[in-house]
Amino acid sequence: MTKAKTATVRARINPDLKNRVEKLFEKLGLSTTEAINLFYIQVNLQKGLPFNVELPNKETEEVFKDTDENRNLIRCDDAEDMFDKIGT
Repeated sequence: MTKAKTATVRARINPDLKNRVEKLFEKLGLSTTEAINLFYIQVNLQKGLPFNVELPNKETEEVFKDTDENRNLIRCDDAEDMFDKIGT
């Protein structure tokens, strides 16, 4: 008996996310299959996910909440104004 050269992966993905990501893959010259293969190769090489997956700390959660609620925002007119406000 011969061993199969490929296997099928099936997943349910949000359609809007799928379309946006596939457009990015196209710009990168990748098919969805090639991108998934790259991901699997990297997981295998790294012996885990090829990026950090972390829960945000309390400070980051507060910033997310503030920005979602449009609070404590610093508005800048341009890059120069931004750098002036952050003191660089």
